[in-house]
Amino acid sequence: MSFIAAHALWNAAQTAQAAAVLRQVQEDGIELVRLSFPDLHGILRGKALTAGALPAAMQDGCAITSTLLLKDTSHRTVVPIFEAGAGIGLPALEGGADIIMVPDPASFRVLPWAVKTGWMLCDLYFQDGTRVPFATRHVLRAALEKLALEGYDFMAGLEVEFTITRMLDPSLALQDSGQPGTPPTVGLLHHGYNYLTEQLLDRLDPIVEILRRDVMALGLGLRSVEVEFGPSQCEFVFKPGRGLQPADDMILFRNAAKQICRRHGYHASFMCRPRIPNVMSSGWHLHQSLVHASDGGNAFAPAAQGQLLSDVGRHYLAGLLAGARGAAVFMAPTINGYRRYRPNSLAPDRAAWCSDNRGALLRVIGNAGSATRIENRGGEPAANPYLYLGAQVVTGLAGVLAGSEPGPPVSAPYQSSTAMLPTSLEAALVLLDSDAGLRAGFGDAFIDYVLMIKRAEVARFNLDVTEWEQREYFDLF
Repeated sequence: MSFIAAHALWNAAQTAQAAAVLRQVQEDGIELVRLSFPDLHGILRGKALTAGALPAAMQDGCAITSTLLLKDTSHRTVVPIFEAGAGIGLPALEGGADIIMVPDPASFRVLPWAVKTGWMLCDLYFQDGTRVPFATRHVLRAALEKLALEGYDFMAGLEVEFTITRMLDPSLALQDSGQPGTPPTVGLLHHGYNYLTEQLLDRLDPIVEILRRDVMALGLGLRSVEVEFGPSQCEFVFKPGRGLQPADDMILFRNAAKQICRRHGYHASFMCRPRIPNVMSSGWHLHQSLVHASDGGNAFAPAAQGQLLSDVGRHYLAGLLAGARGAAVFMAPTINGYRRYRPNSLAPDRAAWCSDNRGALLRVIGNAGSATRIENRGGEPAANPYLYLGAQVVTGLAGVLAGSEPGPPVSAPYQSSTAMLPTSLEAALVLLDSDAGLRAGFGDAFIDYVLMIKRAEVARFNLDVTEWEQREYFDLF
């Protein structure tokens, strides 16, 4: 019996979809299929299989090195994998032992920009068929399963800001290699600050038209393309989806945008605050609600006129507020992301909520029928979507189960007395470490794993001498 069948890793629908994928690969002349999984940082890793090798992977999965789960953002393995328990108490990972990527046939896409190439997301399993606990797609799935037990499903819509620049020099000289290597030299496509003007949109059109075409060919629900405030900054907005879909869509979109732009001589960056003069930080605004699993009705929609949210929506909002500071690591997982949290900047700086006010962390678009929702404005576009969404589900559900109340909205979000968001990744990790709700929701083992990887990243940053330090002190002292 195959690995997938022996451990019942697919349901009946996936089994049927797998057969359909194999037929499509043959009929469309697909020659290569990329099998990918998202690591802790939301970076896709995996292997590309020939069409002839795909049927075996659809039975037994595809082995891959487990060290891919133990790397920081420079791709350095940060634990002693050759020690007992691989340095983290997991004997199954000792020595970089293999884990198994199991394709999700429902995720199959033909990549419009790559000749005769398909793509599938994968889930990670140990060789005994159990879930790898550090696989972030499993982490979101587990949170959604807990939500389903209460009769709800998660609905989310994505607003993603990022920068597109023209590639001037890819920095691929011999001396540019490293961990990480030298970033490319780029030039602007527009000067910025003419917010939502048609002229700037037209300047972006040569590459945005290619992006739009390929993104829609992938089946992603693109709704609008907008010019943002900053130089070479734009925003793509997607229609809402349920369950895992919004996270899967974000992973695919982010990867697609970078690959498509690179092939056409451009550079797409989802870095929150790139080092561009007069830059405006990029955010990822996450619109969310719960829907009743029974009929798909919006569980946040109030029953009476004049109310912003239903009781469930109000309790969920309270949970988001209570968990916001501990969940900051999942909203903003990079050192750079905390440079965005500043007053009067259309980005939040404290855990406050308002009714339709873009200065608050949580903006409630209430009494809007089926469109009633809560917008979290704290995320950066580099966030791992499975963990960003998962943290929302975990903290929001905790508020629902406890019947928590959010208190009144603030009228001036940048002057309110509510608790401040952390101002650095290092501070955010301290808050996550002590957050009992997130430890209960995600499990101690996963939280400790996140802390270990991200603390290694912070430690490496703290050892570096920045340009600011050199400019400030070298001549003065």
